[in-house]
Amino acid sequence: MIYEGKAITVKMLEDGIAELNFDLQGESVNKFNRVTLEDLKASTEALKGNSDVKGLVVTSGKDCFIVGADITEFGDTFAQEPEVIIEWILEANKIFNAVEDLPFPTATAINGIALGGGFEMCLSTDYRVMSEAAKVGLPEVKLGIYPGFGGTVRLPRVIGADNAIEWICMGAENKPEKALKFGAVDAVVSADKLKEETVAMLKDAIAGNLNWEAKREEKTSKLKLNPMEQMMVFETAKGFVAGQTKGQYPAPIEAIKSMQKAANFGRDKALEVEAKGFAKLAKTTESQALIGLFNNDQFLKKKAKEYDKKAKPTKKAAVLGAGIMGGGIAFQSALKGTPILMKDIAEAGIELGLAEANKLLSKRVERKKMKPLAMGEALNRIRPTLSYAEFGDVDLVVEAVVENPKVKKIVLAEVEDKVSEDCIVTSNTSTISIDLLAEDLKRPENFLGMHFFNPVHMMPLVEVIRGAKTSEEAVATTVAYAKQMGKTPIVVNDCPGFLVNRVLFPYFGGFAALLRDGADFRQVDKVMEKFGFPMGPAYLLDVVGIDTGKHANEVMADGFPERMRADFKSAMDVLFENEYYGQKNKKGFYKYEEDKKGKPKKVFDEAILEMLAPVLGEAKDFDAEEIIARCMIPMCNEVVRCLEEGIVDTAAEADMALVFGVGFPPFRGGALRYIDTVGVDKFVELADKYKDLGPLYHVTDKMREMAAKGEKYHG
Repeated sequence: MIYEGKAITVKMLEDGIAELNFDLQGESVNKFNRVTLEDLKASTEALKGNSDVKGLVVTSGKDCFIVGADITEFGDTFAQEPEVIIEWILEANKIFNAVEDLPFPTATAINGIALGGGFEMCLSTDYRVMSEAAKVGLPEVKLGIYPGFGGTVRLPRVIGADNAIEWICMGAENKPEKALKFGAVDAVVSADKLKEETVAMLKDAIAGNLNWEAKREEKTSKLKLNPMEQMMVFETAKGFVAGQTKGQYPAPIEAIKSMQKAANFGRDKALEVEAKGFAKLAKTTESQALIGLFNNDQFLKKKAKEYDKKAKPTKKAAVLGAGIMGGGIAFQSALKGTPILMKDIAEAGIELGLAEANKLLSKRVERKKMKPLAMGEALNRIRPTLSYAEFGDVDLVVEAVVENPKVKKIVLAEVEDKVSEDCIVTSNTSTISIDLLAEDLKRPENFLGMHFFNPVHMMPLVEVIRGAKTSEEAVATTVAYAKQMGKTPIVVNDCPGFLVNRVLFPYFGGFAALLRDGADFRQVDKVMEKFGFPMGPAYLLDVVGIDTGKHANEVMADGFPERMRADFKSAMDVLFENEYYGQKNKKGFYKYEEDKKGKPKKVFDEAILEMLAPVLGEAKDFDAEEIIARCMIPMCNEVVRCLEEGIVDTAAEADMALVFGVGFPPFRGGALRYIDTVGVDKFVELADKYKDLGPLYHVTDKMREMAAKGEKYHG
């Protein structure tokens, strides 16, 4: 044994070839934490001083290669001054440089996922051989940073600047065929021959059949582009990426700038450029928000895993009410492998539900995300029915009928009599109290909410709503089924609107008051979209449905009359009265026409202003800051109330629910992260400025205490 550590071992194989094996003790995956970096440094020093070694193959002892750097461990470093971050990055890069500078050829056998620092490790070796089961990529931009272990330096020199820009700015995981086509790897082989073929490539290099020194020279030298070519590649890319990111995500642009600055330098100087840009990004609010979301996501997964201990398996599910929503739920369950009954009272509903599932599966086949055979198998997992005959062995039911408490109560009582005593029954209600729906049930301990968001196949969130009598086993089973469906479940307690809709409607309330005071809904939409929402409030109401919004708004007003019952007639009220329901009937705040792809395209119609004239104030030009404040303060205040009241357990879950459920701008990290970024004290000052607008703008006493103490919602 040449070296043995907690993350890496090095041993001799044959013909002077050594094997450096990543196998981090006590972990299911390999990652670059401090232990791994120290081991890599020590093992490389041991290899450099061993005259018997003629070549090195780098392997992994786990199913993946290396998933990347441990952001939870290095997050503390990002809190330091930029100079400290730069020093840390450069010290880490000395380790990767030492691998690259070993006095013999090196090759990596990529057996599984190699992302971020894991792929940067691969790039530090001369050759890369990839298993057909592996994926490689540099996804750091998704955390608001860019590759810091040499990725912006080595990748452009390996695959070309234009390709490297795409890989780094998109942050995608790349399959073997793409990696080989771009030249990111030198060969792709079957998993069972990976090590054998990598060793064979090394032997060719040792024998002089492959010019490994030339490959290394290319990687450590200046980029082979003349000044004109550099300008064309980098300036064009900056313009395109700026258009895509709308100035909201600085990391991709900074990555391009770093590659451009480093183009005329050799490796060591280029790495200094990379380190400075990395440190700059690590201090941005966007990076802190996106890393916070990543950590929140890890927390959610860990919390969901804890429910597994109490969960019963869901081998067969059922959805009541077909149509678009029922079809979407059935599609998602079947896609992920769980057979599901789809029941409706009418053949037309069944046909609509099956058509929806078929449409979604067909799109996956068209996009080559699924083979026709797999599509057929998924469709076969959906069993349409007009009766309860096959409900005897169902493990979990999702009720998805019309959003009316009387109808839901009838259907829930009916299904409870048709299923086994231990079957979990859930309601896909978006606003109706779970305790209200449970009033007439015989087994309320087996009943809870399972709120999917529309469209089901696109929206990652599922709210799991615990009623007063819901058992922990029922909650755990529902959480497990949501995970089984590929969704992110967040458990909340019962109240009108639960979490997402409860905090969304104060946002709509702020918007309604802006229109009452003379704002143009088009301007509000533009400002809030620039703020980062995928669509402004008027457009969002059209997509949700004005009739749906009106119903939900009434539920909120009944539940929280002091804050949410408006004392004026709103634009939404007028639209509803005139049967302007939004996209569903092609008229709402905007008119909707079909584009070339058959998708609805919004068009402004002057006539809408005449219809809304009685409830619109005298036209006034609001500045963007006031529009943002008047929309965001009510939403943020309501999130704070939900946290304080225990509707949601943690700030992490509250923020993730907003990002996944309503498209809250990820680069702002959620409502509570947004308050932290503004500063709790500054947010309180801002809210007080608008306190005369009513209770939606009044902060809680606890928030005032936090402001006085300098506390945050995220530690």
